[in-house]
Amino acid sequence: MRIHFISIGGSVMHSMAIAMYQQGHQVSGSDDEIFEPALGKLRRFGLLPPEKGWFAEKITKDIDIVVLGMHARADNPELLRAQELKLKIVSFPEFVYQNSVNKKRIVVAGSHGKTTITSMLMHVFRHCGKKFDYLVGSSVAGFENSFQLSNEADFIIIEGDEYLSSAINPEPKFLWYKPHLAIISGIAWDHYNVFPEFDQYVLQFKKFIGSMPAGGHLAYDENDETLLQIVAEYNHISKYPYTYPDYQLKNGKFYLTVQDGQMVELKLFGSHNLLNMNGARIICRLAGIEDKVFFEAIAGFQGAGKRLEKVYENENILIFRDFAHAPSKVKATISGIKAQFPAKKILACLELHTYSSLNREFLPQYRGSTRIADRCCIFINEEAVRLKGLKLLQRQEISEAFGDERLHVFYAKQQLTEFIKENLNGDDILLLMSSGNFDNLSVEEIISR
Repeated sequence: MRIHFISIGGSVMHSMAIAMYQQGHQVSGSDDEIFEPALGKLRRFGLLPPEKGWFAEKITKDIDIVVLGMHARADNPELLRAQELKLKIVSFPEFVYQNSVNKKRIVVAGSHGKTTITSMLMHVFRHCGKKFDYLVGSSVAGFENSFQLSNEADFIIIEGDEYLSSAINPEPKFLWYKPHLAIISGIAWDHYNVFPEFDQYVLQFKKFIGSMPAGGHLAYDENDETLLQIVAEYNHISKYPYTYPDYQLKNGKFYLTVQDGQMVELKLFGSHNLLNMNGARIICRLAGIEDKVFFEAIAGFQGAGKRLEKVYENENILIFRDFAHAPSKVKATISGIKAQFPAKKILACLELHTYSSLNREFLPQYRGSTRIADRCCIFINEEAVRLKGLKLLQRQEISEAFGDERLHVFYAKQQLTEFIKENLNGDDILLLMSSGNFDNLSVEEIISR
């Protein structure tokens, strides 16, 4: 089969292209920007487009299917040409569903923790020797790609995103998957640009639950009031609420209390990840994995890339990098680290990078999210603001919206770097939170002070 990927450089799209190539399909693609690690991986498999950009002439009648990424707009020249030729055009979640219709689908949904829970499931399934396919939004230790599709696997584990599928299919991605087993980690307003009202956002999760086949199984965080309300509306599925497990904290490490009073040491960071872990345990149990085996496996889990990832440690300083960007994620990450390291001072740095976080109307959702940090700074890349067509947020309005007059706001990477170097003291934790990269902020420069 000949497959063309419009937006082949995407975090999932490039892995999907590689997976299809490895299955023997003829693969091509285009994108206007491709960054690492997608750049190197596509080059290694001979799939890197020779030129950046969109080229209508690449779209020919012999293409069997066009996979359209969300990055491509409705006026994309290649998309318009594919429509003109009446080629089969699908979004990547639609493509995933069509190729997993005969598998048992496990979908991880929620406003936060999706990648971590998905990675936990992958880690445990592999430990148990279960054959499974997967789609995950980040790099996971021991897995070369973020997507795998095979003929042998009975299960597929999917990170289910509530964002839109494509420019011509404005339905959330996770509505395609129709999961047999699902988990919702929590609901906190996000993606303001496509769901400008909280009720609109919540509605997508109602649709997700409604899309599950009769007899399906749903695990959910019982501490989330919004989630409790909407789950109660559905009776065609079995429901499994979960909360924090029994644990102890000793010298900055978490220990689970399991059967017969035994203790299992975890390599996880952040108390909120204990909640994620317990949700993953419920799903594994429903998939036929006993708790004892789950605990054996999870003891070796070290997290997913950029999800509360420890990037540096010496005798005095710890540096973590986290994908947190939405208000609930920021608060949970700071709170989770403070709970694990109560004696240490936290210097929290948050980049406002997404459309939602840079939007004046949405900004008050961050109120109180940074108060637990001992010191906090906000970074805004002016170029990112310009590309999104938004007006630059000013220091005073940011502080007022956050309800935190201690905030230091920076618009230049060098100023941010100097502030961190001057304020990061012995026995401190530096927490870098962003869905971007702080304009390529260098951790090496920070620690070379």
